[in-house]
Amino acid sequence: MKVVVQVKLLPSPEVAAALAATLAVCNRAADAASAVAYETGTASRNELQRLVYARLKAEFGLAAQPAVRVVKKVVDAYATLRANIRAGNLGPNGSRRRRRAESKPVVFRPDAAQPYDDRILSWQYDARTVSVWTVAGRMKGVRYTGHPGQLAMLEKYRRGESDLVHRDGMWFLVATCDIPEAPLNTDPVDWVGVDRGITNLATTSDGTNFQGRRLGRYRRWHARKRAELQAKRTRSAARRAKRRAKKEARHATHVNHRISKEIVAVAGGTSQAKRWGSTGRGIALEELGGIRDRVRPFRDQRAALSSWPFHQLEEHIRYKARRAGVPVIWVDAHYTSQMCPRCGHTARHNRPTRDTFCCRRCGLAGPADHVAGVNVRNRARSAWVLVNGPVPQKA
Repeated sequence: MKVVVQVKLLPSPEVAAALAATLAVCNRAADAASAVAYETGTASRNELQRLVYARLKAEFGLAAQPAVRVVKKVVDAYATLRANIRAGNLGPNGSRRRRRAESKPVVFRPDAAQPYDDRILSWQYDARTVSVWTVAGRMKGVRYTGHPGQLAMLEKYRRGESDLVHRDGMWFLVATCDIPEAPLNTDPVDWVGVDRGITNLATTSDGTNFQGRRLGRYRRWHARKRAELQAKRTRSAARRAKRRAKKEARHATHVNHRISKEIVAVAGGTSQAKRWGSTGRGIALEELGGIRDRVRPFRDQRAALSSWPFHQLEEHIRYKARRAGVPVIWVDAHYTSQMCPRCGHTARHNRPTRDTFCCRRCGLAGPADHVAGVNVRNRARSAWVLVNGPVPQKA
């Protein structure tokens, strides 16, 4: 499976200036190639390269391989645009957003990331340095650093291109690693049911509760700061608000990484399985696709629902489970917090408050999210037996 690894470059001021100039030149060249692709309607990489290759080298001073990478970057940008249009991400045909996207060439930011292949970027893993092409010549011995686990993964599994990224005044290389997947556990002994929510981001059928209150407080604090900045109506305030939004998103991603890592470790076996007690189980999740369209929250709940990172948590669990060989199954999410897992009685009054569950028929009581996780686990058991049971024979 494909995984990206990000390392931080530690360039000298001279090297940093050369990298900045390289991004600026490459993105100007990409704008020129993009204009040609738009005017001619060219979608083929080979055809666009035939049209602009000589110009990129003569007018912008690019070497042969950087010019090829620029053409590939432009072709990929238009492929992404077409995919977004087909998926409806830019609105229906005739919408203002779609018309704006289709009425002009794709434009690249002056500091947009630039792809490098092994001909113009080489790695020296032992010395933790790279040799990178720039418009000022080849820069050798540029140091980089990162998490020890990420560096080990980079050295062992790196394949293909790496992207040079300039963000918040810092330089990064984002490399693609092709990591072999662990053999899938096709016969799990049981399932770990996971109930996802807003107040509690995830609650497992084992009773483990990953609360989201701290994340909620963090988001509310950022919302207040964002409102203060928006009230100023200045460009500097807008830039600060944008930086704060990125910081908030990174924090939510970190929280989801931590939660998903622990859930996968508990379920089926990773290098940290001994810490939480791996049990050879699979993971059962609720099918929450389209939930924002199905519910009608009150006005004071809209911000919390729109910022609920349930899909990102699902994606993290999915890819970490693939790496560990843990099966993942999705079950129906309806009434998981209102159904009694012991007698099956389902009613809204079984959940008198958000945090508590009490069955009106048999008296089973407990935390509502824990009960929902147990119901998710039970539905996974039934679904797995149904899918993997013997095929009935015709009479």
